[in-house]
Amino acid sequence: MGKVAVGAAVVGAAAVCAAAALVVSYRMRSSGRWAKAIAILKEFEEKSGTPISKLRQVADAMTVEMHAGLASEGGSKLKMLISYVDNLPTGDEKGLFYALDLGGTNFRVLRVQLGGKEKRVVNQEFDEVSIPPHLMTGTSEALFDFIAEALAKFVATEGEGFHPAPGRQRELGFTFSFPVRQLSISSGSLIKWTKGFNIEETVGQDVVGELTKSMEKIGLDMRVAALVNDTIGTLAGGRYHNQDVTAAVILGTGTNAAYVERAHAIPKWHGLLPKSGEMVINMEWGNFRSSHLPLTEYDQALDAESLNPGEQIFEKTISGMYLGDIVRRVLCRMAEEAAFFGDTVPPKLSIPFILRTPDMSAMHHDTSPDLRVVGSKLKDILEISNTSLKMRKVIVELCDIVATRGARLSSAGIFGILKKLGRDTARDGEKLKSVIALDGGLYEHYSKFSICMESTFKELLGGEVAENIVIEHSRDGSGIGAALLAASHSQYLGVEES
Repeated sequence: MGKVAVGAAVVGAAAVCAAAALVVSYRMRSSGRWAKAIAILKEFEEKSGTPISKLRQVADAMTVEMHAGLASEGGSKLKMLISYVDNLPTGDEKGLFYALDLGGTNFRVLRVQLGGKEKRVVNQEFDEVSIPPHLMTGTSEALFDFIAEALAKFVATEGEGFHPAPGRQRELGFTFSFPVRQLSISSGSLIKWTKGFNIEETVGQDVVGELTKSMEKIGLDMRVAALVNDTIGTLAGGRYHNQDVTAAVILGTGTNAAYVERAHAIPKWHGLLPKSGEMVINMEWGNFRSSHLPLTEYDQALDAESLNPGEQIFEKTISGMYLGDIVRRVLCRMAEEAAFFGDTVPPKLSIPFILRTPDMSAMHHDTSPDLRVVGSKLKDILEISNTSLKMRKVIVELCDIVATRGARLSSAGIFGILKKLGRDTARDGEKLKSVIALDGGLYEHYSKFSICMESTFKELLGGEVAENIVIEHSRDGSGIGAALLAASHSQYLGVEES
């Protein structure tokens, strides 16, 4: 009996030792995994670093590329497109003007009654129209006929408070947010469709001509006075309310910037110098790239797998289309190499763009004690459940790294524009006020991004200059801005209303 008891005790002790060894080995393995995951995060943070010295280099590179793009066509990664907008709104504009804003699967039609300096925008109305999917890949005629008919219907509902001047053609500002080779203030040929449109026969055609043909066909007497993109619309809307506005930046799904340049500082401009002495330049700054940009292996992989490899590098590090996917790519590596989410890599984590920037923003802004929002986003989008608070904190930190880099690089880009205009330093006794009009969902809704961007901008400017430079949110520039540009480029300018 004694021998059996001793044997059992020995076996029991061995089992306890084995179990303890397993626990120790599991803990060592999981602590090794955790250390590996944190190492991946820290390496990414280091490579994404944006110390102020680096941001100054990025701003200098932006200024150099701006000069090169203004000197000659194709001289820079920045297209620096001449917009032919040489009269920005002053606030004196009067009358009824229309706008058409086409930039995706919906378009908006809008009308404003302007009352001059005293009354400003007396009245405005808009309508939103969905484009049937078959028209996005059909014929040019069918698409523009559909738009013209919607415009005619909208004109027919003109009611109290809108007064077209007798005997005058109605005038329209056309915001067309696709790549266009601008030929004049009111004409431009389509370079290529994007955003799901694909109508081959429109490429190379003047989009204003196409719309005008469709309007004439149904007897709609309306003239396109200005063809612009959404960034220039934002600049016009900003300038209407504040004459100190010198540049506009869109930070949304995509990103772009436009600014007011002195006409004599554009070597590639061969026409007559405009009376105003100014010309709005559409930078197409999303295509900026420089060896000073802090790009990581994740950015390189995202670019290589994108629809436009080697293009829009700046946009891919700062805009809403891509930030969420950079977070996903880092998490994917942590799952593969450090078993961050357990022994198997969650399948959903391998799907590009499954993690959208609004979801990343919701996680980044989570203030609940147990980071409940982070947990529910991981569960709902990536089907990852049972995450610990420690893991959730790492994910918030990752969101912060990606958003901070994007925000700080955005501010370096804006600082580069001010450098080009010589407004980055305080001159003796001179108090040049500059206002930057900003719009776009990323800037408007991702508050940690916009707060970081604005504080970095002040840091780059330094105390004295920062007092004279302001970032203002310019809502709905692309709609009302186009109507204002139709007013400032009206064929009836200088003709008194009878």
